[in-house]
Parts: sequence; structure tokens; C-alpha cells
Amino acid sequence: MGREFWDERYGEAELTYGSEPNDFLREMAPRIPPGPVLGLGEGQGRNAVHLATLGHAVTAVDQSPVGLARARELAASRGVALTTVAADLADFDLGRTPWSGIISIFCHLPSALRRSLYPRCAAALAPGGMLILEAYTPDQLKYGTGGPKEVDLLITLAELRSLLPGLEFEIGQELVREIREGVHHHGLGAVVQVVARKPSGSTSLP
Repeated sequence: MGREFWDERYGEAELTYGSEPNDFLREMAPRIPPGPVLGLGEGQGRNAVHLATLGHAVTAVDQSPVGLARARELAASRGVALTTVAADLADFDLGRTPWSGIISIFCHLPSALRRSLYPRCAAALAPGGMLILEAYTPDQLKYGTGGPKEVDLLITLAELRSLLPGLEFEIGQELVREIREGVHHHGLGAVVQVVARKPSGSTSLP
């Protein structure tokens, strides 16, 4: 699904996945230490805005300028600011300043891109920094309540463990849970949830 698809979806009158943050992120966000946070595939910004209300300087990246315009509107309505970057994650430079947190909430990427991006995310975290991720697993194809229809865009816990070298998994689980996020994520869903920390003695951005 390319930029045109997401521009059209994010241009709909109603916010595609609602204005409130993902439940798992809301619960886990207090684990992110103070500092800058990067949001991958942030769309209309509901999760980035939540983190900004907690005091983080948040950079929201998405391929859709339409989605990011909605993200800035949502941020303004909550009295916070976001840095937004319209970019393809295949080309996005994670920068040279380590991130206190990196979040990926239902950001489904082709397997080839995952193999490139996720190890770079692990390297880009500051010591003590947190990666928080929720995504649909291949079992989601049985439910049809949201997410991609292509199995290559779905991910397992085993793959995530292999692609996040050097991180300590505080939470790593696959489960079926009720998801109610706008009209496109609605009902039981098969997900993987990860909270992984960069050990305090580690180095970043080699």
C-alpha cells in the first residue's frame, strides 16, 4: 500500500484509527525515559500526540503528507507540538542523536524493509531507551478485523527477536485481543506486542 492509498484514507472526514492512543502504547509509555521519541508510520498522529502530552519531543514519520497534516492538527488541538517528516521508511535517516524511545504501532512493513530498518532502530536507541511495538501476526488473516491482507507484511515474535539485536525484551508476547480503534481496527485481532530496552551500558549509532 503506497502513498496514494494512505493519502486517500487519511483524507477521510473521520480520523482513520480515532484520536486516542493505542491501548498498549498508553499502558507502556511511562517506561520511556525522558528524551526524544521517534514514531514510525505515525499516520494521523494519535500515538505521537499522546507521547507529546507526556513531555517528549516527538518526531512523527510517515509517507503520507495528508496524514501528517492531520497529526499536526490533532497536536494543536491538544496544545502540543510535533516534528513531522514525510518520508519512506526505506530511505529515512534515523539521525545521529540517540532516541529515548522508538514506537511502531501497526506499522506493517515488507519483510525486506524490516530486515534493514529494525536493526538500525536497535542501534539508534540511547542506552536505557525503549522500543515499543504492536503489530498484527500472520494469524490475523483468520480474523479480518484490520491490517494487511499480505502475509509478508505481518510479523511474529520470533522474527522480532532476531531483528532487534542487543535489546532486552521486557515484554514479548503474541495474543488475541479486542481492538477498537476507529472503523478500520475493530474486533478481535491477533497481535504481537514488544517492549524492549537498550541496556544501559550499550553504545548507540555506531
